[in-house]
Amino acid sequence: MDVLKKTPVKEQDPQERARNFEEVCLGYTKEEAIEEASRCINCKNAQCIKGCPVAINIPQFIDQIKNDQIAEAYQTISESSALPAICGRVCPQESQCEGKCIRGIKGEPISIGKLERFAADWASQNGIKPVCTAEKTGKKVAVIGSGPAGLTCAGDLAKKGYDVTIFEALHEAGGVLVYGIPEFRLPKEKVVQKEIDNVKALGVKIETDVVVGKSVTIDELLTEEGFDAVFIGSGAGLPKFMGIPGEQANGVFSANEYLTRSNLMKAFLEDSETPIMRAKKVAVVGGGNVAMDAARTALRLGAEVHIVYRRSEEELPARVEEVHHAKEEGIIFDLLTNPVEILTDDNSNVRAIRCIRMELGEPDESGRRRPVEVKGSEFEIEVDAVIMSLGTSPNPLISSTTEGLEINKWKCIVADEENGQTSKEGVYAGGDAVTGAATVILAMGAGKAAAKGIDEYLSTK
Repeated sequence: MDVLKKTPVKEQDPQERARNFEEVCLGYTKEEAIEEASRCINCKNAQCIKGCPVAINIPQFIDQIKNDQIAEAYQTISESSALPAICGRVCPQESQCEGKCIRGIKGEPISIGKLERFAADWASQNGIKPVCTAEKTGKKVAVIGSGPAGLTCAGDLAKKGYDVTIFEALHEAGGVLVYGIPEFRLPKEKVVQKEIDNVKALGVKIETDVVVGKSVTIDELLTEEGFDAVFIGSGAGLPKFMGIPGEQANGVFSANEYLTRSNLMKAFLEDSETPIMRAKKVAVVGGGNVAMDAARTALRLGAEVHIVYRRSEEELPARVEEVHHAKEEGIIFDLLTNPVEILTDDNSNVRAIRCIRMELGEPDESGRRRPVEVKGSEFEIEVDAVIMSLGTSPNPLISSTTEGLEINKWKCIVADEENGQTSKEGVYAGGDAVTGAATVILAMGAGKAAAKGIDEYLSTK
């Protein structure tokens, strides 16, 4: 065993997986997981924990895997994370725990995410659930949204003895985990549903088809429904567009709609009741993980797919692994390219996207070099569909129907970073509803902080 190199993990062949929705990464076997865990030097001052938004005791669970104590490793992870099988698959470990790994100074860091996934999958296959021994407090908490922030907050509060009910607007629980991330990255039945079942096993109740702000308001939850506190983890599902000519044409989608149709409504199935356009040539505008998900979904639906992004590859915000997988599968990257108009035929159907070449200038306020147009460099890409993946913002429904809830200029709820407390007493918030679109693990970290804040509030109330 080369201790400087990660134990390789098996994946589907790129040419095969580009034609199916099965999971790309196949994960570690027990033998491979033990081999990878044995690379860990078990630092006394573990930087990897500092890089984890939910502060998992990473050296301990890796040491337990190394010693073939897989059930114990799962319980160690579950003390801090409600969704380990999900985080092991979709967290940007390279910029968090693995980015801090001391082993990575000389050689490659430990595959912390793959080991977390292994422990969670093994526990699922062997019927092991997280442990909850807390006595009931007799107090009720409402959680709005069943995405990563809501599930984490609900799970942590249940472990502390609270009676928790999650209210979900859609007909299935899971939030962005269900509607936003494709099956080939995050299997729904095998992974997401089992993680949700684990949260429910802690005593959490989930009510679907409840649109808070219409079905019931936050004020009514507090004054009429008997809840002692409320956590808002409603995410950010309102898509952004560029505002260029032609965006109203037939064949222009937001990535949010496109992925929801495919992931939640199963539009990729031939007999789907919610069909999706099977385009021949697609342009996906954007460079984040959502753009990669949309592009790889369109590819699997039979299209030639172009990623159109105005900066260079170094500035792509998507995970390196997702970009690598997209390239392997045949996605075409049109970098330093910015759309200026969507062109249509006589029936208002998309026929092409007009773009202009860009070059990188001085850094902007984000620290990235600002893209500048190259005059006279306009050209067209023939496409019959365009997917806009430019980010999302929170739906203003909750904030507009709640008295005394402060929001900022981006329509995000203002909440304390340390404990999630909002301007309204007894109401807490976290995740994308506060920060705008971010990662699963950051939303989980916010849900965890809010659970701690709610517990402190209700303990002293």
